[in-house]
Amino acid sequence: MAKAIHSMIRVLEETRSVEFYRKAFGLEIEDRLDFETFTLVYLRNAEADFEVELTVNKDRTTPYDLGDGYGHLAVVVDDLDAEHARFREVGLDPGKCVAFAPGGPGSDVSARFFFVADPDGYKIEVLQRQGRYR
Repeated sequence: MAKAIHSMIRVLEETRSVEFYRKAFGLEIEDRLDFETFTLVYLRNAEADFEVELTVNKDRTTPYDLGDGYGHLAVVVDDLDAEHARFREVGLDPGKCVAFAPGGPGSDVSARFFFVADPDGYKIEVLQRQGRYR
């Protein structure tokens, strides 16, 4: 059986990206591999083994074009409203909280979430832990 272990994204500035993921999601550097032309930084927290791998290409000076294929990473939290307030307090500029009800207005809410973008523009969905989002 396969097990997802990380997702890699290319970032322009290591320091600001590491700080964002630390501040937003409590991710800390688990490992850092420095090569001649690039650096790999693996971030994780105690909640899961899944890591975010930041790739920093040393000769890159312009922001990456995220294209139209990238969607988002997703994380779950125990208290969406508290996290949304915390994100605002620490200046992370989260989007508004949204309730997703596939059956339309008045139907059961299957998800509550907000989005935030990291310094390179990658979108991250922050979901209330419930139902299939655990």
